[in-house]
Amino acid sequence: MNQTYAVAGVSAVVLATVLVGALGLRVSRTTSDFYVASRSVPPRLNAFAVSGEYLSAASFLGVAGLVLAHGADMLWFPIGYTAGFLVLLAFVAAPLRRSGAYTLPDFAEARLESRAVRRIASALVVGVGWLYLLPQLRGAGLTLRLLTGAPGWFGGLVVAAVVTVAVASGGMRSITFVQAFQYWLKLTALLVPAVFLLLAWRADHAPAPAWDERPVFQRSTEVRTDATLRLTVQEPVRITATGTVDGRALHGGPLTLDPGPHRIGPATTLRFPPGARVPLPAAGDGRAAASGWANPLAAGREQHSLYATYGLILATFLGTMGLPHVVVRFYTNPDGRAARRTTVAVLGLLGAFYLLIPLYGVLGRLYAPDLLLTGDADAAVLVLPQRLIGGVGGDLLGALVAGGACAAFLSTVSGLTMSVAGVLAQDVLPALGIRHHRLATLPAIAVPTAANTVVSHLPVADAVGLAFAVSASSFCPLLVLGIWWRGLTPPGAIAGLLLGGGSALTAVTVTIAGGARSGLLHTLLAWPAVWSVPVGFAAMVLTSLATRARTPASASATMARLHLPEATGGGGGRQAGRQAGRQEGRQTERRDSGRRAVTRHPYDPEPHGTERGVPDPDPDDPGPHAPDPRDPGPEPAA
Repeated sequence: MNQTYAVAGVSAVVLATVLVGALGLRVSRTTSDFYVASRSVPPRLNAFAVSGEYLSAASFLGVAGLVLAHGADMLWFPIGYTAGFLVLLAFVAAPLRRSGAYTLPDFAEARLESRAVRRIASALVVGVGWLYLLPQLRGAGLTLRLLTGAPGWFGGLVVAAVVTVAVASGGMRSITFVQAFQYWLKLTALLVPAVFLLLAWRADHAPAPAWDERPVFQRSTEVRTDATLRLTVQEPVRITATGTVDGRALHGGPLTLDPGPHRIGPATTLRFPPGARVPLPAAGDGRAAASGWANPLAAGREQHSLYATYGLILATFLGTMGLPHVVVRFYTNPDGRAARRTTVAVLGLLGAFYLLIPLYGVLGRLYAPDLLLTGDADAAVLVLPQRLIGGVGGDLLGALVAGGACAAFLSTVSGLTMSVAGVLAQDVLPALGIRHHRLATLPAIAVPTAANTVVSHLPVADAVGLAFAVSASSFCPLLVLGIWWRGLTPPGAIAGLLLGGGSALTAVTVTIAGGARSGLLHTLLAWPAVWSVPVGFAAMVLTSLATRARTPASASATMARLHLPEATGGGGGRQAGRQAGRQEGRQTERRDSGRRAVTRHPYDPEPHGTERGVPDPDPDDPGPHAPDPRDPGPEPAA
């Protein structure tokens, strides 16, 4: 890949992101703009923004890499990522918007009137957010390493710095425009190269991939190792090597690798002839290995692939509704009906995107199988244009793909940082005050950035799957039961969050730390949703039944608010959204009076006071009943 073209593509994306963000910043005038875009984002624009931040590095890079390495069974990832919004549409979208909350902890406290539930929910939101940020930063490091040769941690550090500035300065109004723009950029970055890649594949007589055996090198391929590599050869292969192989120093001479294990030293270059089978890393080497390509339930994914498939389905189907950066988007809709329309549009947008990803995985199996050997399967999308097309055309398409990858991790990291910083500012750093919310962006992004320098071996999409498992085990039971069952009590919610979400978070932490690398224990910890989701639901239901006397007195009124449609009126959609935001802010202020250091809730359009109990007046707020001078009013009837 030509580094000059690729760096130019990434730089162009960063510059465009800054310019679009500046446009959004110009229309951010109030605190409500900063937190929830004054709850006036129309469904179509919000759907673009949701899709932009949801299609992360795991979608853009990781899914294609997993399809390359493991085959058809990995198609559950894009299916689950999309179907999760169908579950969200049916059970959560409209009631959650009507709750008037800004974050999941807000919803938990409003529904259950319990500070303890809020604290536990806050801790889990931060945990899920940080866990989700890890693979995004790894994707950034992988992309910049391929483009510039910089260390893997450097890309994550650069993205963290850019996102910190963007989030701290622009807020939700600015991020909405940025993420909507980045969705279309990512779709274009996949669609345009895909057309040329298919034409090149047809010109190469349309070879079919090896479905049930190790892939072969379609062309003479050079592989360079960055670190010591242990691989296993199943049949003799004659190669050319420069470096160290099995302790022998070689200088470009021919070498025959006999069947069995071999040790390749760092900074060694191997050239394989066309038709040679790809030797894969030895078991336990920590790199991607092939499994049953055309046999989704075959033994090969730690010998418990049927269980792993169910764990993946449950995590992705049920975890979407609890992702902090996704949930906060529904608070920006004017009403519940708009939230549903947003979700329906998102289903179509995600479906269009995910139709392209498996194509890159299949072509990577054909033309970039060496990525399996080096453990860089996530880079398949980035290297294919140069492998199939080459020349200036390949460089230009590679720059476009690199720009799309940059947009992928920038948009998702921005949304995650915004949501995690909001929780930290409200519940972890209350002494700083809301006007210092921007300072909360520093720990929100600094912790996963530091962790990314330590944990770098986990595939991108696998790491995202772990975050989905924690979300499905904690917030799915809380939202579904909190919205649809009046009998949920604070002790029940606490029990479910601790037993379901806490156990899943523990299992994920052990998996990332490498506590169990094989066997049944590894399978149970790496795909915990199969047992942790039922544990979360059962704990909430059984404990609530045993503590019926603790049912909040306002449960019936809250349930009515969640399920009764908002009053509708003609014209002035933006004005209605602003007035709804003001009304919800004042209701939250009355509910929170006497328990918080500041006087108003963050999504109230009136800014918070810098001192305890002293709010600042907002010169731009015309009041709850006065017309907004910036609003043109309803359109005249036709």
